[in-house]
Amino acid sequence: MKVELIAGFGPIVRDPAESRGWWSALGLNLAEIAPDYWGFDDLGGVNAFALWPLAQAAQNTFGTPDWPKDIPTPQAWIELDVGSAEEVADAQKELEDKGHRLLRATKTEEWGQTTARLLSPEGLLVGITFTPWMHEQPKSD
Repeated sequence: MKVELIAGFGPIVRDPAESRGWWSALGLNLAEIAPDYWGFDDLGGVNAFALWPLAQAAQNTFGTPDWPKDIPTPQAWIELDVGSAEEVADAQKELEDKGHRLLRATKTEEWGQTTARLLSPEGLLVGITFTPWMHEQPKSD
């Protein structure tokens, strides 16, 4: 078997209205596809798929390999990439103004990616990111 692309990804939700509101606040324009089934299929695809060890996610988010006991342990991660590092900082302010609790403020990682992190109601570790190399235009010959 050769996987050619990730056709879809999304959380399994307990409270569709709460989750829809939370994800919509991040700028995802969700449409009702079926009763209480919200989504879209016109956003660009996944550029990275990785198995991220919890200890590394905790280190990146909190500066320690131990995930805090008072914060639900994430079951998956997703990164929503924006157009610039400045947009990550703007998104952080916008999300905080809407009452979202960030786990970690905007930071430029040592590998050049800019990230801010928060946790969704379903327990996904969500990154608002700018990944420069994913925005580079291919060189023409």
